[in-house]
Amino acid sequence: MAELVLYGAPQSTCSQRVRFVLNAKRLAFEEVKLDLFAGDQLKPGYLRINPNGVVPTLVHDGEPVIDSAVIIQYLDEVFPQPVCFTPPDALARARMRSLIHFIDEVPTPAVRVPSYNLAFLPHFQAMSEEEFLAVAESKPLRKEFLLKMGRTGFPEEEMKSALDRLSRAVKRMDEAIAASGGPWLMGADITLADIAMMPNVVRMDDINLGYLWADRPAIPRWLDLIRAHPAFEPTYYFGSLLTEKYPHLAELKKAG
Repeated sequence: MAELVLYGAPQSTCSQRVRFVLNAKRLAFEEVKLDLFAGDQLKPGYLRINPNGVVPTLVHDGEPVIDSAVIIQYLDEVFPQPVCFTPPDALARARMRSLIHFIDEVPTPAVRVPSYNLAFLPHFQAMSEEEFLAVAESKPLRKEFLLKMGRTGFPEEEMKSALDRLSRAVKRMDEAIAASGGPWLMGADITLADIAMMPNVVRMDDINLGYLWADRPAIPRWLDLIRAHPAFEPTYYFGSLLTEKYPHLAELKKAG
């Protein structure tokens, strides 16, 4: 068994955070890809290592570490070389963690709403009402989220709320870059805050929400930098973007 085993899913934004850190640190790891729609994350074997029933989970020497924000900080502590994404200064570390907390509270859950409505909804629409309710009830963390979506999708009001939260997150990003001098959120060096935000911005761009930063040029510059990082390509292997799996989204992106 590999020293590091990552249980995740290609299109999982939280899995993408962890893959990026693992790749950036050039750590050898085994990737176990779970089929989330088949319910792999809810099977007893997986729930034994992650009772939340979500991805990702990192198993290090047989010990599971769960929650992507926790995992990326754990990796930076345990494997500080060849690159560390945590500032050495205590105040800077506190500010970075505050940014990560904001990211996990605002854009990370918000981007799920358009993602589900635009890409994943047909999967749930194909179920009977009984099947859908059974799936929702089986989710330790996502039950309320799925029940709110239902088999008809999130209502317009919920979509507007999600887009408002994403717009506020983009504004916060822009302000952080300006305050630090950029080009990263905390200044000259990429930190875990950038990596935590990365999958949200990549997802927003992928599902045609790039207009949210049309008047904020620091954001596309930031996105270009993250895409140019050596860890980006192996992290976003084919199938990691929604447009690579759902042709109708690719067509919408072309049209946009």
